[in-house]
Amino acid sequence: MAETAPRAGPYPEGVPCWVDAQLPDVEAGKRFYGGLFGWTYGEGYGTSVWAYKEGEPVAALAPKVNGRMPTVWTLHFATPDATALAQRIEAHGGRLITTPTRLGTLGATALATDPEGAVFGLWQPGAHQGFGRRHEPGTFAWAELYARDTKVANDFYGALFHDALFGPDASPDFGRAELVEVFPPEMPPHFLVHFGVTDAEETLGAVQRLGGRVQVPPFNTTYGRVAVVTDDQGASFALLQR
Repeated sequence: MAETAPRAGPYPEGVPCWVDAQLPDVEAGKRFYGGLFGWTYGEGYGTSVWAYKEGEPVAALAPKVNGRMPTVWTLHFATPDATALAQRIEAHGGRLITTPTRLGTLGATALATDPEGAVFGLWQPGAHQGFGRRHEPGTFAWAELYARDTKVANDFYGALFHDALFGPDASPDFGRAELVEVFPPEMPPHFLVHFGVTDAEETLGAVQRLGGRVQVPPFNTTYGRVAVVTDDQGASFALLQR
């Protein structure tokens, strides 16, 4: 896989640069993902904790602030200017859930939706650049947007992140697919975060032993072999074998 070494410096705009999970029980999340991916943990910002792989940050786990919030993994796209990107999101038919907010010296963040309602985050780096490791087992490997209309998705994200998706040097970590390809059409549009694994079938056994469950058994895609699972609290994610 490409780029297995720690990443130095900020990611270009439109590149997935961070993921976090909003969970009812962060301690249970630490046990699940530590057992599955070998993550270790340290203090994050506020009540969140950061997950590390071989000493480099790879994700965050945060407690849900109320029970009505979904238990989910959220993908964040890099940007040098979260305020300017937020304005472009609204201009192209998206919506802001939270306005850009600075998190001390770490950077600035915001939450938004695309025109179909899929939620994603923005990250403007400060001291925290994003993933320290990616594209290897136990780290972020891919994000797939399941949309009702992939043309709407391509138009929206292409307008925001053209160079990262379609530029001459683009090597995107972000694909678009119709909901009906994997999920029932009544499921809302959403991003599915993929973590790298050496063997998808073998890892499914670990997911189940740790209290998670299999949503979609392994299937082949253009970007690798994928299985969709949930953790022991109901957050969905995918395993990606390349």
